[in-house]
Amino acid sequence: MSDARPIIMIAQPHLAPLLAVLAGDYDVMPLWEEAGRARIADTQALVTAGEFRLDPALLAAMPRLGLIACFTVGYDGVDLDWARARNIAVSHAGDANAQDVADHAIGLILAHRRGIVAGDRQVRAGQWVAGAKTITRSLSGARLGIVGMGAIGLATAQRAEVMRMEIRWWGPRPKPELRWPRADSLIALARTSDILVVAAKADDSNRGMIDRAVIDALGAGGLLVNVARGQLVDEDALIAALQDGRLGGAALDVFAQEPTDAARWADVPNVVLTPHTGGATDAAVAQMVAMLRANLRAYFAGEALPSPVPGFG
Repeated sequence: MSDARPIIMIAQPHLAPLLAVLAGDYDVMPLWEEAGRARIADTQALVTAGEFRLDPALLAAMPRLGLIACFTVGYDGVDLDWARARNIAVSHAGDANAQDVADHAIGLILAHRRGIVAGDRQVRAGQWVAGAKTITRSLSGARLGIVGMGAIGLATAQRAEVMRMEIRWWGPRPKPELRWPRADSLIALARTSDILVVAAKADDSNRGMIDRAVIDALGAGGLLVNVARGQLVDEDALIAALQDGRLGGAALDVFAQEPTDAARWADVPNVVLTPHTGGATDAAVAQMVAMLRANLRAYFAGEALPSPVPGFG
C-alpha cells in the first residue's frame, strides 16, 4: 500500500518537521538523506523553501515531477520558465505571512530610530548614568518610502499611517487604487524619504536594485530597512556607506548570503540585524502548513491549486 501513495520529496533540512506533518497522506522523503536520494527518480512533488535555488541537475533527475510546492511565500529560487516549459505546476503560501512581516518592518524601524537595541546594550553594560539622556528621533511626520506595494508593502503602509508617518511608494507598475502617491522613480523615492523599506518581490530583473546611487540618495540621515530579500540590496555598497557615514543606518532581516557571516557586520555602525525571522511566527507557519497541504491535496486530486504562483493558475 505504501508504494501506491504519492511520493513527495522535502528539499531542505530546516523543513524536516514537514516529514511528520505529511506522512499520514504521502510517502515523504528527505532529500538530504540517502534514503531520499535513492527515490529521486520517483518524486512526484517537491516541497521547497522558495528562496533556495533548485539545482537544474536535481530537477532533471525527477522525470515524474509534476508539482513544485513552495512552503514559503517567496518562490524566487524556482525557475518558472523551466517549470512552465515542462508543464510542472508551482504553488506557494500566498500572502500567509504578509501581516507578520509588516509588523517586523515596523519593529525594525522602532528598534533603530528609537534606539531600543542600543538602549538595551547601554543598560546591560552599566553605561546608563544619572543626568545622561539619549534623544532619539520621533516617527511622527517621518517620510516613509516603500519599495514594492504588494501585500507586505500595503500592510506596512497601513501601520505607518496610524503612526503618523508620511507615506510614498514606488514600484514598476502604477496602482491607481492606492491613496498614497507613487514616486516617479526609485531614486526619487529615496531622495524624499527619511526611511526606506524594501518590500519588493525578488527576481533576476531587480537584483541589486538598492545600489550605491539609491543609498546615497537616501543619505546620511536616512534609514534603510529590508524585509524582502537580501539580493535586492548591494550589500557591499550598503556596508561601505554605513562605514563612511553616507547612510544613517540600516535595519535588516534578510541578507545576501544566509546565514550571514557575523564577522561581516562586526565593525559596521548603526545597524540592527535579525536572522530572517520577519515572517516566522506561529500563526504564519500554521497558515503556510495549511496552504501546503491544500495545494498538495488539490494537485493529486486533479483540481485547481488553491494558491498557485502567478501565471500557474
